[in-house]
Amino acid sequence: MNILAWIVLGLIAGAIAKAIYPDHQGGGILGTIILGIIGAFVGGSLGVFFQTGTFTLAAPTLSIPGILVAILGAIVAIFLWNLLTRRSAA
Repeated sequence: MNILAWIVLGLIAGAIAKAIYPDHQGGGILGTIILGIIGAFVGGSLGVFFQTGTFTLAAPTLSIPGILVAILGAIVAIFLWNLLTRRSAA
């Protein structure tokens, strides 16, 4: 059941992050879910790091604060993905 909650959290967080981020992203529904799940781990890990000072791989729960953390993490993931895949205009 935990995996299903992560998929739902990933779908919600990824869709909202894609709507908020100003640049166009492709990927479809599967890309949105994967982006949201990665964002949940990034946001959860950053949240634990800022609270405790130690780096731990963590994911937030399916709650309002968890969704907000996952959205912020997904926005960071979109930004990093765009930095890695940016092509220079030549």
